[in-house]
Amino acid sequence: MTLKAISSTLPRADSHGEDLPAVLLVGGLGTRLRPILPSTPKPLAPVGDVPFLQLLVQQLRSHGIRRLVMCTGHRACEIEEEFGDGRKWDVTIDYSKESQPLGTSGALKSAGRYLLQDTDFLVMNGDSFLELDIHQFIRFHRQQGGCASIAVCRVPDAARYGTVQLDALNRVVCFAEKKGLREPGLINGGVYLFNREILKHIPDGASSLEKEVLPGFVEHGVYALEQKGVFIDIGTPEDYSRAQTLSVTLSQAAQSRPWEH
Repeated sequence: MTLKAISSTLPRADSHGEDLPAVLLVGGLGTRLRPILPSTPKPLAPVGDVPFLQLLVQQLRSHGIRRLVMCTGHRACEIEEEFGDGRKWDVTIDYSKESQPLGTSGALKSAGRYLLQDTDFLVMNGDSFLELDIHQFIRFHRQQGGCASIAVCRVPDAARYGTVQLDALNRVVCFAEKKGLREPGLINGGVYLFNREILKHIPDGASSLEKEVLPGFVEHGVYALEQKGVFIDIGTPEDYSRAQTLSVTLSQAAQSRPWEH
């Protein structure tokens, strides 16, 4: 099968959740945070009273997503010890542990063995949080029928991010590399919906989902849905500090149920 536009037909698991798994990319080295968190894996960096990764788990569970796969690497044992099998949060967690650094897309491909029965799956970066309505995102993905959908958000200062260029139909035209210009821009929010077929087109070995793989999928149909909620990336000491000031807001967003509003 080629990466042409694919129409998804996922069954609904219950009145709020979707019977699809979420893959969490939590294997990064977190080198930029080491000066302030020398002995803590980045996904376990405390935000308020909880590890950052717990916010993502709670967000998924609040939307009825119960099957999680964590792609671990650096200090994997500490993450597995913290989250175990997931029963504390009423989810199930499998672990796809890389024996050597594979990058975000290499880790995702390695996790494919846990996705064999799924048409589509959700992916989240383990160092960013985006407030979004996951069910709206799923509906958007199905309606567009592309191989991938991305949740994007507009930030007032896109200097340290690459930006996403869209056409009038919300189809991604291109991913622009970071320019270092302190100006507003539409950025990748680190949340994706993929059709399983894309795993066949990810090269073996280490590669970057954002920089190498996604740009190659654009011609086959990548769509983006803009989100208006809070966004935080804890990849730098400055943004990690900002996450502390937003800890209450993030906790509330993680437990929000948009369809009830």
